[in-house]
Amino acid sequence: MKVKRETLRLYAVTDRSWLKEGESLAGVVEELLKAGVTCVQLREKRLGDREFLEEAFALKEICARFQVPLIINDRPDIAKKVQADGVHVGLSDMGIAQAREILGSGYIIGSSAHSVEEALAAQEEGADYLGCGAVFGSRTKTNTTGLSLEELSRICAAVQIPAVAIGGISRENLPLLRKTGVCGAAVVSALFGAEDKTAAARELLRLWDEETRKG
Repeated sequence: MKVKRETLRLYAVTDRSWLKEGESLAGVVEELLKAGVTCVQLREKRLGDREFLEEAFALKEICARFQVPLIINDRPDIAKKVQADGVHVGLSDMGIAQAREILGSGYIIGSSAHSVEEALAAQEEGADYLGCGAVFGSRTKTNTTGLSLEELSRICAAVQIPAVAIGGISRENLPLLRKTGVCGAAVVSALFGAEDKTAAARELLRLWDEETRKG
């Protein structure tokens, strides 16, 4: 298995639209990593190729220092150029097999899934983990497909690869994920939109670990 379950406990997915005046994406990611974030995905749909590549190089250097995987959204070509740890491909992006052809066997490839059928198909195609949502809606995407906690539980029971929940996750609803079988939460606005990002990351980790100990 290319990605351990504990690596996906708190998976930060970037969105520069939440940055405040004076903040940089690299600076915020470094702050989150210091606070304990366990995986980072660079997802910036509005950046041009040059800007995206520059941001990817910057985040790769920071993530490497903290020994945390950097996943690039939808761009295996950029993942390969910056020697990131992997790529995440959504259902409307290129297929898993095509991404694997570009990257080879050594890279992590994640895929999105909104149903058991999609999850099993992604696993069969060679995905290393699944991002499943949107479990609580989304403050960052308008074209999301809803996913009930019941279906999320069925997905986790059906596959052998790790799955993370995504979509509107906050300190208030994170405990609801406890019995679904996911190995972590992929979070956007609750981290990048927080006034105190260090405190937000530590609180989400505390809540996750507390719920995990409850079993």
